[in-house]
Amino acid sequence: MHERFNFFPKKLGYFPYFWLIYILFPVFYMAQEHGIKMVCGYLMIGVFVVSYRQLYFASEQGSFSYWLASQMAIITILSLFYNPYNLFMGFFTANFIGYYTNSLKFKISLISLAIIEMLPIVLNLKNIHPMEYFFFLPFIIIMLITPFGIQSMNKHRQLEMKLDEANEHIKQLVKREERMRIARDLHDTLGHTLSLITLKSQIVDRLITKDPARAQLEAKEIERTSRAALRQVRELVSDMRAVTIAEEMLEVQVILQSADIASHFEGDTDLVGVPDLTQNILSLCLREAITNIVKHSGAKRCSVRLEHKNSEVTLIIRDDGIGLKEDHQDGNGLKGMNERLSLIEGSLAVSSGEGTIYSINIPIIIKEETA
Repeated sequence: MHERFNFFPKKLGYFPYFWLIYILFPVFYMAQEHGIKMVCGYLMIGVFVVSYRQLYFASEQGSFSYWLASQMAIITILSLFYNPYNLFMGFFTANFIGYYTNSLKFKISLISLAIIEMLPIVLNLKNIHPMEYFFFLPFIIIMLITPFGIQSMNKHRQLEMKLDEANEHIKQLVKREERMRIARDLHDTLGHTLSLITLKSQIVDRLITKDPARAQLEAKEIERTSRAALRQVRELVSDMRAVTIAEEMLEVQVILQSADIASHFEGDTDLVGVPDLTQNILSLCLREAITNIVKHSGAKRCSVRLEHKNSEVTLIIRDDGIGLKEDHQDGNGLKGMNERLSLIEGSLAVSSGEGTIYSINIPIIIKEETA
């Protein structure tokens, strides 16, 4: 399938379209010309618009410099041979000069733009009224400063992207290290024990007809060994780091912020007396609900309210999106949440209309605390 044509990059929104409003000024000046000169002028404006579009997609290593040079040539011709006010088209070029990461190309382009902007004024000294200099000068100064601001903004954006990539890489490394640690601990703690159980089971199988008494002793030894293995598994699981609801709330804020969804949180995340298992499952359910909101809701706002009473914890997640579609209401995400909550006798209620509300209720049971 062919990719859908985009006049400008989607990530920039309506910003590039607003700038096109300023093309109306050279179009207006061109209407004062006549004949072939007017036709050529409109053609150059058309090429300028095309170059404006192409510069958003061209890379610095590709055709970027050629399109930028074509803009400068058109500005030079239009400001020298048509109307001096066409030099204000340089604001378009100044914006793209700031996209250069190569210092030499940036300096050459900026100096070239400065010459192009000053040339029409110098060559028309006799025709320009002295008061007009006070009109031209501030705009030209702003135009020549603009590339520095754009360059700084782009560098800041690139640093943020690299930081996001680094954070994601760190998260993946932490997850991989945790998996390796679990695998290593399982191998070290259970490998020998399970091998011993297998060996003794084979001995019992051989002795059960020849020496039943000894076979019974070996069976009891297998029971003792299996209980020890069960105890090792419990110790291993208890050493695993559980995610608290407070930690998950911070992660959720980052996820919503990245998706341009405004977030609001209520309640105390310091769930004193709530077991780690409950907090871990609650955190997983919160993550799943937020993932659904980011992927499917199209929401602009999301609120999370956490209530902790003596006998229960209630988590309510609300968004202002389009609501859950039928194929999502029975999806694996909600099934997974229900399965997790069933382990601790929790419940999930989902209502969808003008937005979606996830209501999670978990009882704090004394036997769970004892366990």
